[in-house]
Formats: sequence, structure tokens, C-alpha cells
Amino acid sequence: MSLTSRSVVTVDDLSNEEIAAVFSLADEFAQDVRAWNHVCRGIVIASLFYEPSTRTRLSFEAAVHRLGGDAVTSVDISASSLSKGETLADTARIIGSYVDLIVIRHPWEGAARVFADYAGVPVINAGDGGHEHPTQTLCDLYTLRKERGGIAGLKIAICGDLKHGRTVHSLAYALARFDAQILLYPAPGLGLPDYASSKMTTEYRGIFQPVNGEDLPGISRALGPDWVLDAIYVTPSKPNQPALFPGAQLNLNVVLSSWGQFSVDALYMTRLQKERLAPDDVGGKRYLVVDKDLMRGKEFKRTLVMHPLPRVDELSRELDTDPRSMYFRQAANGVPVRMALLALVAGRRGAGLALASPEPEAREAYCSNLGLRCNNDRCVTAHETSLASRFLVVGHDPVRLRCVFCEHEDAPALVGSAASRLARPASKAAVRRIKAENRVYFMSAEQAEQRQFRLHGAD
Repeated sequence: MSLTSRSVVTVDDLSNEEIAAVFSLADEFAQDVRAWNHVCRGIVIASLFYEPSTRTRLSFEAAVHRLGGDAVTSVDISASSLSKGETLADTARIIGSYVDLIVIRHPWEGAARVFADYAGVPVINAGDGGHEHPTQTLCDLYTLRKERGGIAGLKIAICGDLKHGRTVHSLAYALARFDAQILLYPAPGLGLPDYASSKMTTEYRGIFQPVNGEDLPGISRALGPDWVLDAIYVTPSKPNQPALFPGAQLNLNVVLSSWGQFSVDALYMTRLQKERLAPDDVGGKRYLVVDKDLMRGKEFKRTLVMHPLPRVDELSRELDTDPRSMYFRQAANGVPVRMALLALVAGRRGAGLALASPEPEAREAYCSNLGLRCNNDRCVTAHETSLASRFLVVGHDPVRLRCVFCEHEDAPALVGSAASRLARPASKAAVRRIKAENRVYFMSAEQAEQRQFRLHGAD
């Protein structure tokens, strides 16, 4: 299996081996980015950026031009047929008939998945709402690898708006897969979404442990009382870590003693995502600043300061000349990294590479127009009701459904049979009584009754 003609919608569309292949080619390109204008000659990409962008858009367009290809661009929804009511699926079909590859940024979570389903050409997700930003994560991992020589075992503190920050979601998944240890320092009320932490614990075998700041006295004292360590994520990278055993409780003292003198290898700061804040989000009232005073602490002597940019006030400009600051290097690394990804997906490099593609866990798929739809109001299915809701069943006791588009999870209250039109509480036993092709899930009794399903036990 190779990356040729593959879409990259989430970071999980790339195996660890494939990410390593991207980095190896990026190293080659980075030696002289001007020397490769023959690699993608004749390739045309569509650069669709329906949310503001500087680094991602221009680095993708610079990357394809450095490779000898061309880009056609659309950056304003109001100037496209989407403003006339055209569906994303139709837009994808049309644009896919014009170009060889599509790079898309869109405010709706799951929009890139729709494009990948309908375009007929490879699609690379350049950020879909607050969902994921996989190529930013490639830049982040590439920077860590170059500066630290590897990723396994690194201790990474992720700070700021973890709820809406798509870069954080992709990065957390990738760090877990590469056996890094993650400390979460969210602004108040802006912690990692439940669906993201659920995915990390169920699919990467690690453990999330709520943590009292007193458990890490050194870093807690350095960060101050407003920096509340919300949780620590430990991956099963060492034989003595209880994360290797499903259901085991994490002994934090064992883990911390195995780390020795506590410090962090990288502090990854993010801005407050004001454009995505809900009315009840309060994180912006106590948002914190990384500055020289903070970085003087001995805990941060070797700490890399990272940020996906743009920054606002959360990262002091006085750190720009500090040799530990990596954020401008992260941005610069975007060109060779995206050159490598484009060349591999376009099939102009990597011929003959036997890469192990991700092997998704076999899960029951659920799609029904009778039952629930994704309840995430930022999901693409909330905006384009013609799209059929699609879910993966990721848990059975209780039942949990994960939206294929935005990955938010729901726990339906009822499961019904399309054959008998009878609905009952969604227990594991009840689900097993109904053939998979007949199952219909509902969030409430009212929803089931609206679809003319009778409730089990009702008169």
C-alpha cells in the first residue's frame, strides 16, 4: 500500500510508518526547496480556503509551486456556488473533475470527509472547524523529531483552548500513537472534548488520569495557581506502566517517579478560538500568557516553546529570540512537509514503497434516516440535511455512536427495530436482540414516538 491517491482527512488516515516516510522525504526536500520543480510538473491542485488562513494556505501553494505544479484557488464562499445553495457533494464532484488533488479548509466539522467521499480525487484536510488539522500536526511532529531526535517518551504540555483547537485534537492523537506523555493545561471550561479523550483511551490503549496540581509541585509552582493541570495522559510505552493492562488504574506516583526530575520537553500553547466560542464558554476571562518570567523556571530549562500560530496575547513576543522558541520553525517546516505529502499523494514519489496503511478496527456502521442525527451543531450534517447521518458503534455497554464526519459521540437512550417498530432502552442485551440491519437508535422517547415507534412496555 502506498499514499498514492489517498485522502488525508484525519491524522489517523496515516500510519506511523507513513508519517515517517513523509518526514524522510521532507528531509530530502528541505536540503534545497528550489531543487525539486520537476517532481509534480503537470499536477494541478485546488486550494479551497473558506476560513481565513496565512500559513497553511500559502505553504500548500508554495509547496506545489516548488514541486513544479500549479494551484487554482477559491477563498470566499460568497463568491462560489456554495452561496447559491449548492451542496458540498456537488461542489466536490465539480472541482474534482478539474484538478488532480484538493486541499480544503472549511468551518463545518466533517466537510473534508464529504469532499473525500465525492470528489473522485485525493483530498487533504487543511482544517475543518474545530475537528482536526492533520497537516499542522505533521509540522509539529516533524519539528519535535528534528529538535529532540524522536517523539517516544517525550513529555508534552498542551495549553490553552483544548476544546475548540483543531490543531490540539490532531496533535494529541498523534502524540498518543507515538508514545509521548501528555499533560493537559486547559483554560477554564475549555478542556479536551470528551469524544477526543474517549478515542485516545479506547484506541491507543493509554490512560487519562485526572490530576491534582499538587502531584507535580515543581511545574505547578512555576506555572502558578491559574494553570490547573486537568489531566495527564500516559501511553503504554514502558513495560511497567499499568496502561498496558485494560481497566487498570494508573498509579501516578509510579509514573512520576519513573520520569525522575520532572520537566517538560515541549510546551505547546494555543490561542483562544474566539470564532468558535459558545455563549457559556468562560475560558477567555482567565487566559494565560507564556513569557520570559515563566520560562526562567528550572522546569523549563530545555523546554521547547511551540505554537501553531497565529498568536494573539497568549505568547509574549519577548520570547521570539529565545533559542527554545520553535513556532517560526514550525511554520517554516510547513513547506518541505507539505511538499513531501503532496508528492507522495500525487504518486510522484514513494513508488515501490511498501508502507503499512492504517488498519481501522472493524466496527459496526450505523446509518438510518429514521433515528438520531449527530447533535453537534457544528457538524456538516447539521448544515446539509440532505447528507445521511453515519455513525460507527464504538461502545456497547453503554451504547456509544461516533459520527463518521465530526467524530462527536452520542449515547442513545433507545434502540428500536425497523421491522417491529418497537423501541426499548439501549442496553447491550436489547441491541443484541435486533438484527444490525434493522436497528434504529433514538436519543429520547419523544424522538422515537415522532417516528411512529412504540415504546416497549407502553400500553
